[in-house]
Amino acid sequence: QVQLAESGGGLVQAGGSLRLTCAASGRTFSSGAAGWFRQTPENDREFVAACSASGRSSTYGDSMRGRVTISRDNDKNAVYLEIRRLTPEDRTVYYCAARVQERRAPTPRSWEYDYWGQGTQVTVSS
Repeated sequence: QVQLAESGGGLVQAGGSLRLTCAASGRTFSSGAAGWFRQTPENDREFVAACSASGRSSTYGDSMRGRVTISRDNDKNAVYLEIRRLTPEDRTVYYCAARVQERRAPTPRSWEYDYWGQGTQVTVSS
């Protein structure tokens, strides 16, 4: 079992940056891929970024590509999302997700993730 807890959200001015952290518990976290999603106005989860279990490969969604970087530190059981050049359109809840043990490949499909955090709110002032 893996539990995830996001942090690092908050209020930031447009043009600024944030670093979101996803802290994981559970021995199997490091052997599964992890990703970040964000909530859409239609209550869907939009893919932002994902990385492999090792962190050596990653993939990005179209909406934020070029402004975000995903990374992970398996020694610390953590995944990070750096967001740059924030705009008011980035205002939403950001979720961390993880795949079960040995599902090492990153995927943009939300239904392929087995564990989810509660989310962290990001608000951008113009």
